Amino acid sequence: MTNSTDALLQEIESFCRHTHIAESTFGRHAINDGKLCSRLRAGKGVTLATAERIRTYIRDNQPGAEKEGTDEPDRVARPLDPYPPDPREAVSAVPDRPFRFYDNRQKYLAFVNTCNEKRQVAERAARELVHLKPNPPALRLFDAGMGDGTVLGRLLRATHQRYPTLPFYVVGKEISLEDIRLSLQILPDRMVEHPSTVFVFTNLHYREAPWLMPLDVNKAAALNWKEVELEGTSAFEFGRQLDELDDHLVDAWQATTSQKTGNPLYVRPSVLIMYRKDHKFLLDSVIPRRGQSFADYDLVVASQPWRARMDADFKAKFVLAPLSRALRAGGRLLAVQSFGRDAGLEIIREIWPDEDPFQVNRHDLLKALKNTLKGEARDYNFNAYSDSKAIFQYKMHTLPDEIADSIGTSTLFAAWNAAVYVAQIEDQKLEHALHNSEYLESTAQVLQRHNGLWFNDESFIISRKSG
Repeated sequence: MTNSTDALLQEIESFCRHTHIAESTFGRHAINDGKLCSRLRAGKGVTLATAERIRTYIRDNQPGAEKEGTDEPDRVARPLDPYPPDPREAVSAVPDRPFRFYDNRQKYLAFVNTCNEKRQVAERAARELVHLKPNPPALRLFDAGMGDGTVLGRLLRATHQRYPTLPFYVVGKEISLEDIRLSLQILPDRMVEHPSTVFVFTNLHYREAPWLMPLDVNKAAALNWKEVELEGTSAFEFGRQLDELDDHLVDAWQATTSQKTGNPLYVRPSVLIMYRKDHKFLLDSVIPRRGQSFADYDLVVASQPWRARMDADFKAKFVLAPLSRALRAGGRLLAVQSFGRDAGLEIIREIWPDEDPFQVNRHDLLKALKNTLKGEARDYNFNAYSDSKAIFQYKMHTLPDEIADSIGTSTLFAAWNAAVYVAQIEDQKLEHALHNSEYLESTAQVLQRHNGLWFNDESFIISRKSG
C-alpha cells in the first residue's frame, strides 16, 4: 500500500477501535462500501474525494465530539454489530495500536522466501505418515494455520505418495485473505494428481475450526458456507475457476483486530469447500454438511500457531486442547514452535542482550496441556522426545561464497529481517535499533562467525490412544 492509503487505513482502524464498531459497518456508513477496509489492505486505493468523505465521517462522528451550532455531544446511533468480537477478547479502548506482529506482510514474505523453514516443517510432518491408520471414508488432515499453503502442499505430495488411492479430507485454518489466495494456488495440481480430495478452508478459531462450526449461536446462524464443485480434468481449468472466487473471498475473509492481543479476528465466520464434480459421487460421505461436521482427524499439523510470548496456559487452553480433542483414535498432532539457542537469537542479543522471546518450551506446554485436559489426559500420549529428536534446524539461503569476504547489503537486511521476525520483535522496539548501523554490523559478525544464518525449531507429538 502507498503511504497515504496506509495512513487512511490506520485512521479507520483507530476510529473503529475507539467507537467499537466493525470495519464493515464503518465502510457502509461512511461511503456505502462494507468491503472498504478489505480493499485498502489488498492494495486498492481511493480517490481524493472519497478519502475526504471518509475523513469527514470520522471527524463528524468522534465519540463526545460537539456538533456545530449545538452544546450537545454527538449521539450518532450505531447499529449493533451482527458479528461482535469474542467477548473474551473485548477490552476497553486503548490509545495505542496493539502489537500486530503477523500483519507485517513484508517481513513474512521476506522470511519465507529466504529461509527454508516451511520445507523442514513439511518434511518433519511427512515422517508422521508412517504412524497413521486411516479408516473409511477418508484420510483426514487438519492444517492449524495454513499460511501460504507451502507446508500443506509439500505434505500432500508426500501423503499422496504413501496413500495414492485413499480419498483425502483436508481442512486448512487461515484468517489472512492474502494467505488464502496463495493457498488456493496449490489446489489445481493437487486436484489433478489426487482427484479424490475434498479441500476445506475456514477462518474459524482453533476451538471451532476442526468442527467447521462457531461456538456462538448467533455466529453459527450467520456462518458463510460455500460449496464449490470444480468442473474439468486439468489444472488450468481448476485454476481458472478458483480465480473466480476472489470476490467471495474478499467478503468472506474480512478480519478485524483484537485490542487485547493484536491478533486478527474474523468478522464473519466462513467455510469454503472445494472438490472435483466428477468425483462427487465417490466423495459423498467425505464432503462435510453444514451443522453435521465432525473432527476425528488422523493428522493435525500446528506449526507456529501462536505468539512466542503467550504463556503456556493460554496456548494449552485455546490451541492445543481443542486440537487434541479433534483427533480420532490413533490420530496424531504435530506441534512446531521456535526454540532459540541459534544464530538468529545471537543477532537479537547483540542489540538487546536480555531479550528472551522463547520462554515456554515443549515440556512446559505439555504440562500445561495435561492440566487443561484434566481427566481427559488419560486418553492421550504426550511425546516431548529428547532434544536430538525434537529439535531440527533450518537455514537462510545464501550463495556458497556470499559470507566468505564482504557480505552484501541485501543479505544483511534479509538476515536481520529473519532474526527479528522469528524473535517477534515489536515495531516500536525496532525503531530505536534502526537509528544507526550497529544492527547491520552485528548481523554481519554473526553471519561470519557461523558462515551463514540458522534457526532451531522444536517439535512434539500428542496422540490419542487407540484403545
